[in-house]
Amino acid sequence: MNYDKIYATRTSRIKASAIRELLKLAANPNLISLGGGLPSPDSFPLNLVTELTEKILTKYGSTALQYDTTEGFMPLRKGLVDYLQNYGIRAGLENIYISSGSQGFLDQIGKLLISPGDYVAVEGPTYLAALQAFNAYEAEYAQIETDDEGLIPESMEEIINNYPIKFIYTVPTFQNPTGKTVGLKRREQIAEIILKYDMLLVEDDPYGALRYKGETLPTIQSMAPDNVVYASTFSKIFAPGLRVGFFVAPEKFARWMVLVKQGVDLNTSTYTQAMAAEYLLGGYIPAQVNKIINIYKPKLVTMLDALAYYFPEGYKWSKPDGGMFLWVEGPKGIDMEEVYKKSIERGVGFVPGKFFFPNPEDGIETMRLNFTNVSEEEIKSAVKILAEVAKEQLEILV
Repeated sequence: MNYDKIYATRTSRIKASAIRELLKLAANPNLISLGGGLPSPDSFPLNLVTELTEKILTKYGSTALQYDTTEGFMPLRKGLVDYLQNYGIRAGLENIYISSGSQGFLDQIGKLLISPGDYVAVEGPTYLAALQAFNAYEAEYAQIETDDEGLIPESMEEIINNYPIKFIYTVPTFQNPTGKTVGLKRREQIAEIILKYDMLLVEDDPYGALRYKGETLPTIQSMAPDNVVYASTFSKIFAPGLRVGFFVAPEKFARWMVLVKQGVDLNTSTYTQAMAAEYLLGGYIPAQVNKIINIYKPKLVTMLDALAYYFPEGYKWSKPDGGMFLWVEGPKGIDMEEVYKKSIERGVGFVPGKFFFPNPEDGIETMRLNFTNVSEEEIKSAVKILAEVAKEQLEILV
């Protein structure tokens, strides 16, 4: 059968994830991959999972294995009411809902808000999987300028004034891919702007709990709750395989999100929601997050030290206070895809930065590095090899 003749027109915008395709190429046990966004398996609380499994089957019985409401497992939603207050988010059950990971949330947003040709304002660079989710609904993009502190509010306002923006999408804390964090003053400016123009902003916050130094910043949602949909996940603070995310939204908007989700998966896995609920209600999060930070923080320090020691002049990189990534920018004219090809030959993988931009011609000279799923010795070796390739490319450029 000729299947091409029956596909929806939107499939022309659906592409394979560049990161996942690159990681397939790098699926070599002898290769050091700084490319994936994978949490370290060392951070997974395996003993606790066994304990929680027994607990949820005793406490909830067959309920944990049954269909549940689309809104989410009630004990989990109730637990999130108190938990979110730690982030300055004051919300009731009518505002808190469960998604199948952050990616499920992004698909819901796209399905609900984006008609073909609608403009979404995003940072340049932005989270690749958000672009992938929105592309399926035939979005167009207006790119907000960024600097060392992330999103520039003045650029965002200019975009609002020059494009018919449907909504703004941002990852303001330890951003994927750059690791950058928007400071307090800018957050206040962003909140003022979206209130001024009555705009919707989607605040994606999967990494906020992974802070290694500095003070926790208030969410943008806490400054403009009627104009912000806030989303987060248990993937980075518990285990990504659970596929449990959550979001906070004004009740009227959230009801539409529930209707959209009903047509996709009916409900997020009841069993894994129950697992997340007991993890939250049992008070395990602070100790587990502290454990994760103690694993990741020295790896970030090692990567920053190695970059400073090995990399040639003309390169610069972000210096995150937390999260899982950092961002390297080379001199104009450097093609990081070429660097990638050469580094793969020498046993090191990463993700060229161009894939994180709506316009694939942008970010040619950039790369994203992940430090969480490799050892400190591997980080040193990998960065040294990357630096050697980077020097060679500089020599060719000259």
